[in-house]
Amino acid sequence: MPFDTELLPRINAKSVRENGKQYYVDAKGSRFPSVTTILNATKPKEERDRLFNWKARVGTEEATRISTTASRRGTQTHKQIERYLLGENPICPEASLPYWESIKPILKEIDTVKLIEGSVFHYDLSYSGKVDCVANYKGIPCICEWKTADKPKNSIERLYEYPLQLVAYMGAVNDYYRDYDIKLNHALLVVAIPEMPAEVFWFDSEAMNNYWEQWQKRVAEYWKKKY
Repeated sequence: MPFDTELLPRINAKSVRENGKQYYVDAKGSRFPSVTTILNATKPKEERDRLFNWKARVGTEEATRISTTASRRGTQTHKQIERYLLGENPICPEASLPYWESIKPILKEIDTVKLIEGSVFHYDLSYSGKVDCVANYKGIPCICEWKTADKPKNSIERLYEYPLQLVAYMGAVNDYYRDYDIKLNHALLVVAIPEMPAEVFWFDSEAMNNYWEQWQKRVAEYWKKKY
């Protein structure tokens, strides 16, 4: 195995979709909205306008094609990363190979893998999600998220709501696995780009504390309006 693994116990949860919203249900039947569902429901006007204008510019059919393609390549790349982190040394599907080649060098700096593609729940704040990875990056424990894109983001501002997604997962991992000596306060977001080295965005504890405050407000807004 290329990595030290100290895997946390996985949560027995299932994903369900209703009216365009995603929920995770735990073994006891408790159901909570996903992080992405909360973010989509509470999206600020400027973000909604940005997406609306993009769809208007490229056309509904093309927007759907782009989104579907991006989702498919993201799923394939995630599965490739998961197999690699588990030491399975897989052969990469051709469609996702450019993204895999972009991100693979970063994975060599990942160690002490604790969770891969794991469902998590934050019972106090009533939300759920699926974490890409909990591991060490350059020796620091963190939440890891893998993204794919056709061109660089170039700035944190162009990540839009990804940092809130990161901090939401971090909070859920800290809450659910508190008895396993887990206390994360850093996050890594890696964007795989064809024919280019992957972009690496590193978030320290101060940044994550600021995002955590923003995320808590979004959760409160969601439940106040009962979307």
